[in-house]
Amino acid sequence: MTTVTAPPAAPTTAARPPKARRRSPLAWAREHLLLAATVLIFVFMLLPNVIIFWMSFNQPQGKFDYVWHRFSLAAWRNPCANGEMCHSIGLSLRIGVVATIVATVLGTMIAFAMVRYRFKARSGINALLFLPMAAPEVVMGATLAALFFNTIGPGGLGFWTITIAHVMFCVSYVVVTVKSRLAGMDPTLERAAQDLYATPAQTFRHVTLPLVAPGIAAAALLAFALSIDDYIVTVFTAGNLETFPMYIWGSVQRAYPAQIDVIGSLMLIVTMAIIALSQVLGRARSARR
Repeated sequence: MTTVTAPPAAPTTAARPPKARRRSPLAWAREHLLLAATVLIFVFMLLPNVIIFWMSFNQPQGKFDYVWHRFSLAAWRNPCANGEMCHSIGLSLRIGVVATIVATVLGTMIAFAMVRYRFKARSGINALLFLPMAAPEVVMGATLAALFFNTIGPGGLGFWTITIAHVMFCVSYVVVTVKSRLAGMDPTLERAAQDLYATPAQTFRHVTLPLVAPGIAAAALLAFALSIDDYIVTVFTAGNLETFPMYIWGSVQRAYPAQIDVIGSLMLIVTMAIIALSQVLGRARSARR
């Protein structure tokens, strides 16, 4: 019996991996352009804050804290060395708190009315709400000054005229912020509470308000920041009072102490602490769920 043997197979050569294509500099730039732009924007935004914090440790030679001289903690030890500055800060804080409370309450009620109800003037009111945000501040300030001059007279300008002016432009921002939160809320949660025989007050207190609370808090913080930072509208409605932005503008002309940088650094630190606390509370709430 003869056996047939197969011919030996021809040796195979291992397939060579394809050569990696070299990316052109243009392709690399396209891939990293967004990252580079993001980094540059953050540097541009944070660099002034870093400079303010660094210059708060300076001991200037003259009246202006513009040129670095030598390191010192004198400004941090006595941030209220100038009594006028601390008085203006207290005035700005009082105005900001009152304007924030009033604007947040009014803006939240307006946002609920705009989202939950349908009425004839709804579209017109929705358009009017954007006017304070779109109108130039100098026009708004001049108009309010004319209104107050013709109603209460120039001697009545002061704390309450500034507060009314701040409430006027803060309400629009509160409405927009709370409306966005209400628009993204699931309506079935409220219906489920009603199916479980909850009264309208119980549904609002235990379901609606906790869901809208983050938007209300964000709107209040935004209103406070806008109020304490405003200069143009405040100048037209302040009368003889001087808020912190007005004091800084005057200091640029006569003297700019390092204490101003200390107050600015403290505001930045408090703001970052509030943001960090809100992030921690949000993560803790998500973990409990």
